[in-house]
Amino acid sequence: MISRGIVPNLVISQRAVDRIVHIAQGFIQDETGESMLGMVLPGQDVEDMPTIYVLDTISPDEATTVRMTHTFQQGDDLQDEIIWWLQENWRLSREIGVDSNRQTFDSRYDTPLRYLGDWHKQPGYMIQPSGGDLMTALAWLDDMENGMEYLLVPIVTLGHPSVTMQHEGAQVNYFTYPMDDGTDLRMDWWYIHRDVRVFQPITPVIMPEKVFPALAEYPWHLVRPDRIEDEVALLQREGMFVNPLVYQADEDIPMELCFFVARPGSATVLLLVTEHDYPHTPPRAFTAPFQRFNPADDFYDIFEQFWAEKTPVDDLPPMDWQPESTLLAFVRFVEDHLGIAPPPPAPKSVSIAIDVDEDDPIDSVDGASSDIDDDVDEIEAPEDEPETPALDEAATTKSTDDETEGETT
Repeated sequence: MISRGIVPNLVISQRAVDRIVHIAQGFIQDETGESMLGMVLPGQDVEDMPTIYVLDTISPDEATTVRMTHTFQQGDDLQDEIIWWLQENWRLSREIGVDSNRQTFDSRYDTPLRYLGDWHKQPGYMIQPSGGDLMTALAWLDDMENGMEYLLVPIVTLGHPSVTMQHEGAQVNYFTYPMDDGTDLRMDWWYIHRDVRVFQPITPVIMPEKVFPALAEYPWHLVRPDRIEDEVALLQREGMFVNPLVYQADEDIPMELCFFVARPGSATVLLLVTEHDYPHTPPRAFTAPFQRFNPADDFYDIFEQFWAEKTPVDDLPPMDWQPESTLLAFVRFVEDHLGIAPPPPAPKSVSIAIDVDEDDPIDSVDGASSDIDDDVDEIEAPEDEPETPALDEAATTKSTDDETEGETT
């Protein structure tokens, strides 16, 4: 908790700086921005200021983002899911004491990740938040459901003259970054508290990314949402019940995206596990006996019931897995190996109704007419062609011919 009237310390990971510069360069004319994620640590004693750490910035879904010269609007389900993914994997890292790079989790940062605010780019040299930014920030802070007492609202501007000299030790609320065109990007940092209700400058300090515990890599289903839609659709098209969910299937970080897959009438359920970099890493399969469940129950509880009864399918023969391979192909491969593949569908008889003119005579049961075209006098049967003898018959014929030839001689 940060008390009113206190401007805390601010530390920014180089990872966040690199992302901000990269995104800002991609939208020179239009405004852009992202949400920031990090943590807040209290001071070592009552005299120390708390410190805000910015570790990452999260892009919004391009399909829902509004970008114009003087307008930028963000905030969507995809952005929220990425923030949740990072927060949950950070929580697990704290619990097991290992980060996503399998390094020991630094206990100094044993605190939850949290949303810190949004940065956005403004046109020209507008280095301060606008009046609209102030109203937006206060509305967010006054909404008690958000549980926020303060926000960071940094502003990015482009095209500044290159700075060749820096006053060492100067307390300023911005940093600059050289751009490819010889100008500088400038990022001014502002802080607002619910009780103070005005933007205050806050001084940033940039630190290397390796100083902090590693954040989880983004998972495939959030990086490629179209891919998971296609995967689920293929499975459902075969009549399977499919439910994907994020789950900690092993002791590693990050978590996995798992799939509950059941065919109607089958006594076996398949539990598929995909790593965050699927399809680069092939999926894994487990089986569990089917048991009735109430679909209205929380599916995490349902999945854990089946997971407790799982058996790994660890004797699969080699599969020619490629990046374009699908979960449906993997399911069929597993079912064939286990001998639980469904039988092929039986051929269906199809009745065809035929309309027949009452004036046409019908002489046969299949509706064929006996009339023959007047131009055809006679239909001759084709001459019988000699049959090709089988291997044994050909040998007998050859022997008989030789005997006859000998007698004649």
